[in-house]
Amino acid sequence: MDIQAEIKWIQSELGKVKDPTLIEIFVKLLKYRKSAINSELEEYNRELDAANARIESGKFITQEDLEKGASQW
Repeated sequence: MDIQAEIKWIQSELGKVKDPTLIEIFVKLLKYRKSAINSELEEYNRELDAANARIESGKFITQEDLEKGASQW
């Protein structure tokens, strides 16, 4: 089943749901998904900021230096 067909099936099935507990579960699942995506994006941005700060302060190793060090192993 392709993704569009699955979406249509889910929409059709959701229209038939009358159980408030099941609806609440769907709502929590979708809200969690959205908050998880936002949390991942925030963490990614924090890591980028930290990496940029290390670069700006000179705390990094160039590819060339890394290769020189690796050749001495």
